[in-house]
Amino acid sequence: MAQTMAARGFEEPRIAKFIFSDPKMSVFWLLVRIYVGWEWLSAGREKLESAVWTGNQAGSSLTAFVGRALQQVGGDHPNVTGWYAAFLQNVVLPHAVLWSYAIAWGEVLVGLGLIVGLFSGIAAFFGGLMNANYLLAGTVSTNPMLFVLATWLVLAWRVAGYIGLDFFALPAVGVPGQPGKLFKHAGARTVKLAPAATH
Repeated sequence: MAQTMAARGFEEPRIAKFIFSDPKMSVFWLLVRIYVGWEWLSAGREKLESAVWTGNQAGSSLTAFVGRALQQVGGDHPNVTGWYAAFLQNVVLPHAVLWSYAIAWGEVLVGLGLIVGLFSGIAAFFGGLMNANYLLAGTVSTNPMLFVLATWLVLAWRVAGYIGLDFFALPAVGVPGQPGKLFKHAGARTVKLAPAATH
C-alpha cells in the first residue's frame, strides 16, 4: 500500500536548512534585516513627523490614500478587489485617525524590531502584512520587494536575529510549544507539592 506524503515524513532540503536555519547565514540575514528595517523605520518616522498622519490633521493623508484606492475598484481588471474596498470603506475610513496612528507606529516598531533583531520573525510578519495591505490597495512602489524579503525573514526566524537581541531573547522567552528559561522557571515556582498521604 502506498504511503501518504505525511506518513513518509519528507525532510526539509539541505539547501533550505542551510539558508533558513544555519547560523552561518546570520550575516546575510543581518544585512537583509537592516535594509528592510531601515525602510520601515524611515517611512514610519516621516509619518510621525507629519501633521497629516499623527498631527492636528491626522487621518487626512490616509483618507486621501483610501480614496485613491477606491477609484481603482472598477473596470474589467481592477487593481483593488471588491472585498478589500469594502474593508477600506467600512473599517478603515470611519476610524481613519486611529488607523493613521497605528500605521505610523507600526512602521516604526517593525523597523526597530528588525534593525536590533528583536523577535525578528514577528516583526517581519507584521511588516509583510502591511506590505500586503498596501499592495491590495493598489500601491506598488517597493512593496513587492519588501514583501518578498519579509517572507524570507519569517522563514529564517531561527537565525534572522542571531546577530541581534534574538540571540538572548528567544532562549529566554521561547517559542510556542517550547517555553524559554523565563517561563520554565516561572512554572517551576508555581508548582505545589501534593500533601503527603495520611493513613
